[in-house]
Amino acid sequence: MLNLGILISGRGSNMEAILKSIKRKKIPIKPTIVISNKADAKGLKIAQKMGVKTEVIESKGFKGSRSEYDKKIISALTKNGVTPKNGLVCLAGFMRIISPEFVKKYKNKIINIHPALLPAFPGLDAQKQAVDYGAKFSGVTVHFVDSGVDTGPIILQKVVKVNDGDTEEALAKRILAKEHQAYPEAVKLFAEKRVKISGRKTVIS
Repeated sequence: MLNLGILISGRGSNMEAILKSIKRKKIPIKPTIVISNKADAKGLKIAQKMGVKTEVIESKGFKGSRSEYDKKIISALTKNGVTPKNGLVCLAGFMRIISPEFVKKYKNKIINIHPALLPAFPGLDAQKQAVDYGAKFSGVTVHFVDSGVDTGPIILQKVVKVNDGDTEEALAKRILAKEHQAYPEAVKLFAEKRVKISGRKTVIS
């Protein structure tokens, strides 16, 4: 069985959705570590309550480079059995851009969730971008992480209608509900070895 490492920075609601699915035996994967770059991340307590080991690797005030910081993350993942050979890393509200070295070491073993239908509205404030552009539909994308920003192969997407008069907050709330469905689904597909990457596309078996 694969080992799962989850990286968070805040409340960890997507982390919680994944862990709940695992607890209900819907995903054949073992969560071995939740790592936060912030000591006050609310998700740490949630993970601990659910019986998952946690670790804080504080990024604030870290004097080294991004790759030096990521070496600490990689060390913690490896120590807890989340290796490139036998692991999956999920970014769940992890508010850092990971280094090319990290991406290369865990090639096609890191996935992320984004609150838009990529390639539309990558980067920060995706929900605001959708509202500002007058998009009729937005949604959520789970994708592999590559060296770009929100540019890796897409695993799955879910659509959310943008209503007339929607605020950023109202749209974000509906998108978040879809995130909590999409992320566990994508982890399940990966854990069941049903996701194959072909160029910049994925094939789901």
